[in-house]
Amino acid sequence: MVPPIETPVKSSVSHKFSIPPLNERILSSMTRRSVAAHPWHDLEIGPDAPKIFNVVIEISKGSKVKYELDKKTGLIKVDRVLYSSVVYPHNYGFIPRTLCEDSDPLDVLVIMQEPILPGCFLRAKAIGLMPMIDQGEKDDKIIAVCADDPEYKHYTDINELPPHRLAEIRRFFEDYKKNENKEVAVNDFLPATKAFEAVEHSQDLYADYIVESLRR
Repeated sequence: MVPPIETPVKSSVSHKFSIPPLNERILSSMTRRSVAAHPWHDLEIGPDAPKIFNVVIEISKGSKVKYELDKKTGLIKVDRVLYSSVVYPHNYGFIPRTLCEDSDPLDVLVIMQEPILPGCFLRAKAIGLMPMIDQGEKDDKIIAVCADDPEYKHYTDINELPPHRLAEIRRFFEDYKKNENKEVAVNDFLPATKAFEAVEHSQDLYADYIVESLRR
C-alpha cells in the first residue's frame, strides 16, 4: 500500500513573531546601544526622604566579603575579602541619588532580622548617624532600621538600641581594616535628626553633581 502523502502544515504563528536563533540574538544585543538601570542614578530615593528612603544593599549581614557598587556599570563587584577575622554585623549599602565628599553615595548600615542579598533594595528608616574618619577622610555612616521589618520598624532613635549593639557596630568599624594597616576612628553616635541632615546634605550634593554633569 502506498503511504499517504503528508501535506505541510503552516505554522499558526506569523513569521514576524518567530524567535531568532541564539547566535543572532547575541549579536543583536552586542550591537544595540542600550543602558541597563543603574541603582545609584535610576532608583529613586523615595518620597519620605530624609526620614525613610530606599537603600541598595551591597553587603549581607554576616558576610566577610566586601562587595561594592561599580559606579561605571552599576553592577555589584567583589572588592576584597576582609583581612580581619570579622564579619559585617548588619546589612550594608547606600542611598541612591545621594553624594558625599568622597564622591561615593551615602553609606547606610541597616539593622534587621535577616541577611539581604547584594543588589536588592529595601526601605530603611534613619535612626542615627555614626561619624567616622577613614584614613584621615570623613566617611560618616547612617544607622537605620528596615522600615518593613516588624521587629525593628518601631525604632525612631539610636539611643533606643541596646548599648551592646552599638558597641558591636563601633568595634567592627574600628577593627575591620586593622590588618590592612589602615586607621579608622569612630566618634560618638549622633541622634536621628543629624542623620536626616546628612541625608539632605547628600541629596543637595548629588543635585549639584547632576547639574554640573549636564553643563559639560
